[in-house]
Amino acid sequence: MAEVLSGALRDTRRLGPLYLTLPLANVAVMFLWLSVGAFVLPVHVQRITGVNDVAVLGLANSIGPLMATLANPVFGQISDRTRSRFGRRSPWILGCVLLGVLALFAQANAGSVLMLGISWAGVQTIMNGYQAAMTAILPDRVPPTRYGTYSGLFGLGTPLATIAASIMFIVFPQLAAGGAYYVAMVLLLVAAVLVVVVTPDTSSVGMAREPFSLRAFLAGFVRPLKSPDFAWAFVSRFGVMLGYLVIFTFNLFLLEDFIKIPKGEVIATMGLLMLIGQAATLLAVLVIGPISDRLGRFRMFALVAGLSSAVFLGIPLVMPTFQGMIVYNVAHGIAFGVYLAVDMALVTKVLPDPGDAGKDMGVINIANAGPQILAPALAAVVVGTGGYPALFVVGIVISLVGSVGVLKIRGVR
Repeated sequence: MAEVLSGALRDTRRLGPLYLTLPLANVAVMFLWLSVGAFVLPVHVQRITGVNDVAVLGLANSIGPLMATLANPVFGQISDRTRSRFGRRSPWILGCVLLGVLALFAQANAGSVLMLGISWAGVQTIMNGYQAAMTAILPDRVPPTRYGTYSGLFGLGTPLATIAASIMFIVFPQLAAGGAYYVAMVLLLVAAVLVVVVTPDTSSVGMAREPFSLRAFLAGFVRPLKSPDFAWAFVSRFGVMLGYLVIFTFNLFLLEDFIKIPKGEVIATMGLLMLIGQAATLLAVLVIGPISDRLGRFRMFALVAGLSSAVFLGIPLVMPTFQGMIVYNVAHGIAFGVYLAVDMALVTKVLPDPGDAGKDMGVINIANAGPQILAPALAAVVVGTGGYPALFVVGIVISLVGSVGVLKIRGVR
């Protein structure tokens, strides 16, 4: 039944244009998370409080991902049940972007920590609806023989968005004071329109739909985790992403307080280092995605990436200098790129039911949103008690846990 349903849902007539629209859609939302979360939000906190307030940044960064953790699978399941002539995903992709832009406008004009936290929570909640619908495109419409290639293309979102944000802040550092909010709005609107118009979803009007049951709706969020491979894929992504974000979230403060970059140079330095690291990530994604398709070995690459990430997180401990951060960003960028190249393919391979792709991808996306909740709070506690060296040690341990999750997946090579 699952194979029949999967074939019915997959529309390959517009597969070619997805090479453009799918990565662009992911670039847009990753640009939002990275530019606002890593650059603009810390500066916004500085502007409101007048200091590098780690506790306030952790609070402002934690409320939204908590809401997003719930929103992603909920929106995913709702999109699975959506019946319209525009398909199941398109209405949510476009609708959530329109609402998200309004929430971003409110955040750009927030004048207090409370309003900043509330508006950022609204943005993250709404835009996770967009992300849930967008990630379901791969299992909906891409044949298994192309999973590695499209996973690699999807993985381009993080490095391309980071490179774009880094260049933008190097050339126009003043945008960190708030102008980047409006750049993100425009990019999201353009990406959503291109996905919906250039690669439209097929009508879902004729698709069967089970009668709504609140009990079944809620049980649907737990059901996929009963599949061992899906559960371990969740653990793997959670560990790798948390190990990455626990450092990334405090990058600006880390460079200023641990590497001792002068305050007037820290934004440009952070942009340069991220540009170097993400160029390495981009190269790894472009190379490994197609290779993983040819070899059919997604788990192997994910395991190598997780272990390498843990090792490379130790570089700043032995080289706490600007040069050491260059080495770290290149090495860790390559490892993270290898993981991004195969992550979506690995997850898609272990989906329990293709008919519930939106909901199940929403559940697995909790492994993205969850680390966003934990990383700021965890980093604040670790830095407050053990300093930045302890933060890198914690990142190493967490990345190793993610690698164990990859080892436990049995149904994928």
